[in-house]
Amino acid sequence: MERTYKALPIHELGANAGFRRPVQAPAARVGADSPAAQVMTDLTRVAPATIRPQAPLSGANQFMITRGVRLLLVIDDYENVLGLITATDVLSEKPMRVAIDRGIRRDELTVADVMIPAEAVEVIAYAEVEGARVGHVLETLRRAGRQHALVVDHDEIPSGRPLTPPGRRMMVRGIFSISQIARQLGVAVPAAGEVARTFSEIESAIK
Repeated sequence: MERTYKALPIHELGANAGFRRPVQAPAARVGADSPAAQVMTDLTRVAPATIRPQAPLSGANQFMITRGVRLLLVIDDYENVLGLITATDVLSEKPMRVAIDRGIRRDELTVADVMIPAEAVEVIAYAEVEGARVGHVLETLRRAGRQHALVVDHDEIPSGRPLTPPGRRMMVRGIFSISQIARQLGVAVPAAGEVARTFSEIESAIK
């Protein structure tokens, strides 16, 4: 017997309507001995903030503010990761130095001019994170003098040839952020760029 379907009622949206966003559970409080995965932004659950290399540098910081992040993955049209750019890169003297070196105005700079290229980005293997603790991540960031670290795993790429093993493509799986870790430790995050002070306050809180 053929089933009949009635049309659903249609209404007008009207003015001042909002829209829903994904509801994420609040970040759990952690300690130095908590699993490292608890402070990692897992990109299998949360979409990363991305930007194209040709985007004006002047818009990158505003986009970070809008997304509530301090790091953007720089990607091409095929979603290959070309590098990354952070709020520190944008707000430091680096853009002005690049503009002077290239003989252009600062407002002519693009993300590509200031970003850290993929070849220069150091990463942590996800396999190492699985058994690690928050303290390990903090020490890694402290020694590197950085506010962020990317975590990677791999996809296998079929070779297409008999008896030839598959290739491997590195995939960014997660992001560690010192400000996120500080918040989950219950430590106030100092002003942008004060990395040493952030680590100092985190160490005091842990002790």
